[in-house]
Amino acid sequence: MILGKVIGNIHSTINHPFYDGKKLLMVEKIETDGKAAAGYLVAVDRAGAGAGETVLILDEGNGARQVLESADGPVRSVIVGIVDEINEAKTP
Repeated sequence: MILGKVIGNIHSTINHPFYDGKKLLMVEKIETDGKAAAGYLVAVDRAGAGAGETVLILDEGNGARQVLESADGPVRSVIVGIVDEINEAKTP
């Protein structure tokens, strides 16, 4: 699982039929402290996320296909949750 911050929507006029009716979001990877990490993802939104929200992303093709209930969909990343807050455990 990856933490990220939604930075925008993806719109396309031509796409694979699998993506019809699905919302694609551009997500910047972040660390647990909220600071930017290296990289970004384009992910299918299953949680109803919007710009500026912190999200939890499943970035593994087979798991993403299971979440989207597709045996052979061309997908790798899916947003599976919106994060309200992050509390890091303190080690003794």
